Amino acid sequence: MFYNIIDSELRSGDSTTVTNPRTDEPLWDVPVAHETQLNYAVDAARASFKSWKLLTIEERQTYLLKLADELEQRRDEIHAPLAGETGKSNLLANMEINDTLAFIRFNASQSLPDKVEHENDKTKIVSTHHPIGVVGAICPWNFPLVLAAAKVSAALVMGNCVIVKPSPSTPCATLKFVELATSVLPRGVLQVLNGDDDMGRLITLHPGIDKISFTGSIATGRKVAESAAKTLKRVTLELGGNDGCIICPDVDVKAVAAKVAAGVLIHSGQMCVATKRVYVHESIFQEFRDTFVEAVKDIKIDLAGDQSPMFSPIQNESQYRLVKDIIADCKKNNYTLLCGGTTDEHPGFFIAPVVVDQPPHDSRIVQLEQFGPVIPLMKWSNEDEVISRVNATETGLGGCVWADDVGKAERIARRVEVGSVWINSAEDPNPYGYLSGWKQSGIGGEWGNQGLMSYSHTQIIQLRK
Repeated sequence: MFYNIIDSELRSGDSTTVTNPRTDEPLWDVPVAHETQLNYAVDAARASFKSWKLLTIEERQTYLLKLADELEQRRDEIHAPLAGETGKSNLLANMEINDTLAFIRFNASQSLPDKVEHENDKTKIVSTHHPIGVVGAICPWNFPLVLAAAKVSAALVMGNCVIVKPSPSTPCATLKFVELATSVLPRGVLQVLNGDDDMGRLITLHPGIDKISFTGSIATGRKVAESAAKTLKRVTLELGGNDGCIICPDVDVKAVAAKVAAGVLIHSGQMCVATKRVYVHESIFQEFRDTFVEAVKDIKIDLAGDQSPMFSPIQNESQYRLVKDIIADCKKNNYTLLCGGTTDEHPGFFIAPVVVDQPPHDSRIVQLEQFGPVIPLMKWSNEDEVISRVNATETGLGGCVWADDVGKAERIARRVEVGSVWINSAEDPNPYGYLSGWKQSGIGGEWGNQGLMSYSHTQIIQLRK
């Protein structure tokens, strides 16, 4: 059974059904919250905030460590919902739970101590940080548990109370996570409401919510910002990306091609910072292409979810149709498909990986974030040219550079217009690294010690001696 959690109590009500993306069959019924329940949750959060914010940072850190321990001991209660609703293999679901524990424990080790910004014989200026209040955390469907926990743990350690709204496609693991948290956290500090886009709208408009942290699409991010502006809420937006991967000519081609393929297709490419475009130097293009395609062909679709650690079905029917439409567009324009693209005979929302050979720069597969197992390979000849092409999008979330010459790789990385660049690694988000999007990939950022700033007010105390 799954419940909304309001003031640390289990609440049911009207329900909807979550679908298994491996089979396109119903999984579980889940409750749908309504506006009255949101109002109750906001009242509870505002009441709890009065005492939660007064705890010392060490006391709040201790609560987070207890939360991580509770989740680790009861991870089996989280694993089945997470694997079922996302379509992830058992191994990939366990990886997400491990990452969730890492994020909670990381934030349990963090603080923003007072800092003397300036001092002389007449004046002392100190910066100090205060919680914002009630945070609405609106979370996506691709990595629902870890992305919710990252927001929750950062907000809580800074003294805020949190109301989580999971994606209606994948609410189960998050509902269970917050339910388990009620045995550890004080009453009303952390709550969860499942609902559709209208519940998201109500959260962003609610005058009793002080901050919105949203992860999702650019289109929805614009709506969140518009709604939040009506009450001048603080907003953090982590939106879509179209990450470019630059392969330099000095790499070990066979080794790197296999690693890039694995990074591209983790969870079938359903990761915000996963590589979406691969640019290979012309001198190694043919060898890289051949090795890359062979690595992709070796990926097996495991219908049971017991084997493959990386490859998954598309999580929901809407995204499934979008990816299929991009494949159809490639065929319509007679782009060369090096593998995949045939009629799928798999149940559910599985799509066999597709590699597209050198589509033009203005093609949909290059310009749009496909968020699925369809990857274009392109050639490049000089550094300025490839950087220009990689930067020629409206997004700027992440990217990769692969080179034996690390100095050259870092030089290229500093010219790529994105918030995060990985060198000689597929995109591998880490709790210690601040995550932010440039251009239309977001506003503000989260994670790392710097990410705590997004959950706090900074106050300057200026003392005249």
